[in-house]
Amino acid sequence: MARTQSKKPLVGIIMGSGSDARTMRGAATTLDDLGIPHEDQIVSAHRTPAHLQKYADHAEKTGMGAIIAGAGGAAHLPGMIASFTTLPVIGVPIMVYNDKRASGPAAPGVSSFGGLDALLSMSEMPKGTPVAVVGVNRAENAALLAARILAASVPRLKSKLLARKRRMYEEVVAESREIAEYGISEFVVRKVGGGATGAALRRGLR
Repeated sequence: MARTQSKKPLVGIIMGSGSDARTMRGAATTLDDLGIPHEDQIVSAHRTPAHLQKYADHAEKTGMGAIIAGAGGAAHLPGMIASFTTLPVIGVPIMVYNDKRASGPAAPGVSSFGGLDALLSMSEMPKGTPVAVVGVNRAENAALLAARILAASVPRLKSKLLARKRRMYEEVVAESREIAEYGISEFVVRKVGGGATGAALRRGLR
C-alpha cells in the first residue's frame, strides 16, 4: 500500500537520527497498512532541542492523536517530547548499531547493552510525564498501539484492527494444520526452504 502521508496526519513518527529509519520503517508500513496518515521527521533531543519543542506544538496544532518516538542509547527523545505535549507518546527503544562509518565484514555490530539502555531510559520516566514503551526495535507494535488509541474516536480503525487479528488467528491455525500434517522436522525444512541453510538444517534433523 502506498504511504499515507498526503492526508492530514493522525500520527507523528519521529526519530533521533537517520540511522533509526531502518527500524522505524516498521511503524510507517504498519500505519500504511491500516490506512492511518502519518508524518515522519528526524527530531534530535540533543542536537535540535529547539526544533523538538516546535515539533510538539506542531503536533498539537495539526490535530495528531499520538506520537511514536524512536531512539537508541540514552534515548531521551520520547521523554522530552512528552514533556512538551499532552498527546500520548509511544517510545521505541532502538538497538544501536556500530556500523555508521565502518564497512566490510567487521562493520556490523551492536552496542554492548543490546537496546536495554534505551528500554530502561524510556520506561523510567519521572512521575507526571508518562511514556508508553514497546520492546526493543518493536516499531510495528508502537504503530498498533497508536492505532488502538485512535480507534477509540475513529470507529473505522476498530474494524481494521479486528480484521488484522482475524488474519493472525487464521495464519496460526493454518500453520498448526501444516505442522500436524507434515511433522515438526518437515515443517521446519519447508519453512526454511532450499539453499545452504535448508541443507544444513536437513542434515541436522536426520
